[in-house]
Amino acid sequence: MLKKTLVALSVLSLSTGMVQAQGTWTGGDDLPTTPLACDGTAATPAAKEYDGGVPTNPPDRAGQEITVVDVPKLIGIGYFDATSKGIAEAAAEMGNMNATTDGPTEANIDDQITLIDNYITSGVDGILFAANDPVAIAPVLKKALEAGINVVGYDANSEPDARQWFVNQAEFNGIAKAMIDSLAAEVGEDASFAIVTSTFTTPNQARWIAEMEAYATECYPNLQWLETVEAQEDNILSFNQANTLINKYGDDLKGILGMTSVATPAAADAVTQAGQCGNIAVIGLATPNAMKPYVDADCVKSVVLWNPVDLGYAAAYVMRATADGELQPGDTEVEAGKLGTLSVINGSEILLGAPFIFTKENINDFDF
Repeated sequence: MLKKTLVALSVLSLSTGMVQAQGTWTGGDDLPTTPLACDGTAATPAAKEYDGGVPTNPPDRAGQEITVVDVPKLIGIGYFDATSKGIAEAAAEMGNMNATTDGPTEANIDDQITLIDNYITSGVDGILFAANDPVAIAPVLKKALEAGINVVGYDANSEPDARQWFVNQAEFNGIAKAMIDSLAAEVGEDASFAIVTSTFTTPNQARWIAEMEAYATECYPNLQWLETVEAQEDNILSFNQANTLINKYGDDLKGILGMTSVATPAAADAVTQAGQCGNIAVIGLATPNAMKPYVDADCVKSVVLWNPVDLGYAAAYVMRATADGELQPGDTEVEAGKLGTLSVINGSEILLGAPFIFTKENINDFDF
């Protein structure tokens, strides 16, 4: 369930950590959090047994050409264009994977389920996915496993037993720390901020937000969380939601955090058009190409992300290793082409690496 801080609990909130505004929906989830140390001390991951799913009687695909479909949250946006590019690059490099991308045109879980179900019926060897909803997508992914299809997620997870592996772009607490540290550095440790996310059920964003709340409570207890709003990964809605926040909170709003590659540039555009550059910081997850105009204009100082091309590339290599039987439950690492050796964490996740912060000094070095 989503967490809602009620007025009756405001005194408790003030006494136990980060201040939250009346009626605040954090947009996070109620799963356990593991905030990183405030001083940046590296965390030691706990060992965990494999918790992924197992396909039923899959054929021997070792070394054989396989047909793989990539079903992201949606198509037609820069972020998933980049993951698709990485998948295609890896497939071409390996030479024995036929990979295509086919996703809904909006971040709609029902459309995503229908597409996956159709590919199960038509027959594929592997399904790559980025889930719009971790619970709703689970039954169709389990159906794929039962049909002997290899299933690997990336970017946004499902329930673990509905897929074999999940390629995690960065650990949730690492993203949380990067976002909150950047916010505090830009607006101060007692400023007020709001969030524009996709939906409250989008799994990766809900996890990031939950970890952000936990980390801020520990390390920046005087930050004031005003509100979290949904924008469906839609550019116009993201702009309108950011604009509403600007008008609603006025001078109290010192920062907007964008949780999607659509919301962050749209929020930067809203701040720019409102003439609030320098007064309202925009920090978020986005592709560098979408943010270059705002970074070059000094309206945005920090963009947090990873290389989505590498994320797609890694997912394709994990799919190949899974199909070949080279990646097995209990393994601690996997080879991923030019990316080298990637670690297995949390039982059935493959970690791409730490988040990267794009700034004016480095953003023009990247093209995606």
